Amino acid sequence: MHKEELIKLHKIMAEIKDSFEAANPDYDFSDYYALKIDPSQVHKSKMEHKHAIFVLGRDIAEIMADSEPSASKRISARMDELARKTQKEIDYLS
Repeated sequence: MHKEELIKLHKIMAEIKDSFEAANPDYDFSDYYALKIDPSQVHKSKMEHKHAIFVLGRDIAEIMADSEPSASKRISARMDELARKTQKEIDYLS
């Protein structure tokens, strides 16, 4: 994906996060907030936006697992794996 496409996806996922938080402020997105990146920060690298997408995907899947445990747990685990991989790439490039 191109950086612009990743930023658009990041924005959509951030809107989903906002919707979840509006429904229940106790949902935990602390790992995402710790990244200190949001979709409006277009100066951030493509890899940083990609990592944020995977972290958000994992968090959203974990929340969804409460209602649909089997599929959401697998999605959450895969997103976590991808988030760790991109973090290693970010660390390597830094």
